Amino acid sequence: MKNVVKAKKIVIKIGTSTLTHKTGNINIRRVEHLVKIIADLKNSGRDIILVSSGAVGVGMGKLGLDKKPRDLSQKQALAAIGQCELMYLYDKLFGEYNHNVAQVLITNDVISEKEDILKITNTFDKLLKYNVIPIVNENDTVSTEELEFGDNDTLSAVVSSIIKADLLVILTDIDGLYTDNPSKNKDAKRIEVVEEITDDIISCCADTVNNLGTGGMITKIKAGQIAFENNFDMVILSSKDPNDLYSLFDGENKGTLFKVRK
Repeated sequence: MKNVVKAKKIVIKIGTSTLTHKTGNINIRRVEHLVKIIADLKNSGRDIILVSSGAVGVGMGKLGLDKKPRDLSQKQALAAIGQCELMYLYDKLFGEYNHNVAQVLITNDVISEKEDILKITNTFDKLLKYNVIPIVNENDTVSTEELEFGDNDTLSAVVSSIIKADLLVILTDIDGLYTDNPSKNKDAKRIEVVEEITDDIISCCADTVNNLGTGGMITKIKAGQIAFENNFDMVILSSKDPNDLYSLFDGENKGTLFKVRK
């Protein structure tokens, strides 16, 4: 865990299940606690970039919808509604700890050209230089199937590679990768360290995806592969107790570490 403790430039991905209740409404207690800890980590001298899901889920909650629509235009409209709410919340909460935030919305096509990647990198560099916390999401309001990343686990790994992060922390509703689905198999064991994506690791991904989010454990494995290919570490960590972030950066054995062989 030495590299985790020493990590300076950190991307933290926050999933929909972390941000919201099952109703789609904001989980105020958890979000307030997370923001406080992330602000404190920022105060310690680390550069923090957030990749935040939740726009569609929050939009659903605001309109009182209980099922995620399949229609693209409906999802785009919900994302537009929810993204406003999310940024208002982040701005308000981080502002209480004297931190400024900035919204960065990305689609897959802008990382296909070197010139565009350079522009994105320069934007992140300037925001971090200004001591601002960038908050990144896929631009769901304009994304189409051809332009979308599809999930924010992949987006967070791509952002980490672009900005040359030291560490990606994916906060989710489970405390790491298990040998089997722990909700179905009580004998499933948490895997503490992954040093290579093997068929055995992939076979551990007995996915469950809730009604508000996308992805599952397989998208986190995909993010881990991007981490290995771009030479940064990644941790899958439970968001149920935000204090686990403190424990992680204190060097405690938390979650599952995808450890790059440096």
